[in-house]
Amino acid sequence: GLASFHSFLRSEFSEENAEFWVACEDYKKTKSPMKMAEKAKKIYEEFIQTEAPKEVNIDHLTKAVTMENLVEPSPNSFDMAQKRIFALMEKDSLPRFVRSEFYQELIK
Repeated sequence: GLASFHSFLRSEFSEENAEFWVACEDYKKTKSPMKMAEKAKKIYEEFIQTEAPKEVNIDHLTKAVTMENLVEPSPNSFDMAQKRIFALMEKDSLPRFVRSEFYQELIK
C-alpha cells in the first residue's frame, strides 16, 4: 500500500511528503544520540530548510518550532512538522489516491 501511495505521489510530484513522513518514523526509532543528531541534520537539510532538495510545504511557525527543536534533537523533534504533512496528505493526496488507477490496481 505504501509503495503504491508513494508511486501515486511521485506521479503528482509530491513524493517528498511520504518520504519525509517515513524519514521521521525512522528517526524516532533511533536510540544513539549521535546517530539521532546525524539523522536530524540530514532530514533538516533534505526536507525542512529553505530551498531543500525535497522541501516539504509547512508553515513558518512549524518550521521555526522544528528548527528550535533541533538545537537538542529528541525523538519528538519533527513531531509538529510530521503531523502537518500527515494532515496534508490525509486531506489532499489520499482522497485523490483512492480515486486513482494506482488504488484500483491495488485493490484488485
